[in-house]
Amino acid sequence: MFGADKYPSTALRDAVEAFSSLPGVGSRSALRLALHLLRQPSERIHHFADSLNHLADDVHYCRHCMMVCDGDECDICADRSRDHSTICVVESVRDVMSIEGTAQYFGVYHVLGGVISPLEGIGPSDIAIRELVDRLSRGGVSEVILALRGDVEGDTTSLYIHRQIEKFGVTVTTLARGLGFGDALEYADPLTLGRSITGRQPLKI
Repeated sequence: MFGADKYPSTALRDAVEAFSSLPGVGSRSALRLALHLLRQPSERIHHFADSLNHLADDVHYCRHCMMVCDGDECDICADRSRDHSTICVVESVRDVMSIEGTAQYFGVYHVLGGVISPLEGIGPSDIAIRELVDRLSRGGVSEVILALRGDVEGDTTSLYIHRQIEKFGVTVTTLARGLGFGDALEYADPLTLGRSITGRQPLKI
């Protein structure tokens, strides 16, 4: 009765299409998720929907480091006990969470929101490099740690950033290669990532 692209309810179809828009979620998985929600009490579904609305409307980006937060400054940047003279540059919010999980780093962060990738149409102006340069221009920073992924895109981004910030005379370091080539920070175990942070090395260009 129902074809591959037909659904018994437009509401179900819309839910499946919404889930399908998420990365890594195909149409079958999306249908399974939508049907799972249908089996839940209505208040649980409304809570799920409200949390997404809250995510869309009330999450902000820190005015200093681009980390997600509830106000205009994240808890890390607001913490005066952190070492604000050291900035760890990462690709994503997930990387901040991974590094914080090691309990081996006590500086602050700068979230780029991506890496330079010409094949994907992502250039320097598409990520938060200018904001990093602006932070350094205000002074007070002695070290920048480039904690980017260990692949061609990550290395390209690191080299580009180094050229943009070398005029400030700060020490530029990169993670020790306890991480394999091509590894993403979010998949590294805390011990390996922690050792890579504490054993960081000067960036070689």
